[in-house]
Amino acid sequence: MTGPAVRVGPTVSVVLADDQPLVRAGLRVLMADTPDIEVVGEAGTGAEAVRLARDVRPDVVVMDIRMPGMDGIEATRLITAEAGTTRVLVLTTFDDDDYVYGALRAGASGFLVKDMALEDILAAIHVVAAGDGLIAPSVTRRLIEEFAARPDPAPRARRTVEGITDRECEVLTLVGRGLSNAEIAAELFITVATVKAHVARLFTKLDSRDRVQLVIIAYEVGLVTPPR
Repeated sequence: MTGPAVRVGPTVSVVLADDQPLVRAGLRVLMADTPDIEVVGEAGTGAEAVRLARDVRPDVVVMDIRMPGMDGIEATRLITAEAGTTRVLVLTTFDDDDYVYGALRAGASGFLVKDMALEDILAAIHVVAAGDGLIAPSVTRRLIEEFAARPDPAPRARRTVEGITDRECEVLTLVGRGLSNAEIAAELFITVATVKAHVARLFTKLDSRDRVQLVIIAYEVGLVTPPR
């Protein structure tokens, strides 16, 4: 069996946060042979993950949700509230985990599924480290369908999208529906480069870290509603 393809690029520093030592050990071993990913720390609790993120300043924290004491959602909120560049990639079983949407709203840039192939895990880490939160459009659509339809325990604070143009609103709506840049370009009859420019402006105007956060905003302001 061959290992993952060798990539050429800067090394991505990663902290693994999971309360199961075997999970952390398995991920660490899988990443050991990848030249551009370096595991720089491990945490067994949310509080340890927050401390490591502050001390080590990794590019990415791979974060489990269910951990003793401080859970992954609160840890994600604290890490992404810092004025650094560390991003959080949630580790979840997805199909039976009701907290993924909450973690994304807390500032996570995406998620992994524990039984994903190694190549997909490594690719997701690189995507998030590069500043993008959209692992795959199909994943974003599934998130909306699976979690946005579920009632929150408390009413959501409605956000406004004042200050964006009509075209940017159209782009935000399509990002919220899970479309890729190429799909948005085809939908609006514009170039992919123009779509990228609109998305970049939306990041700035809406104070968003990545596309996943734009999806959350599009849902919260009612531009996107989950299918019924």
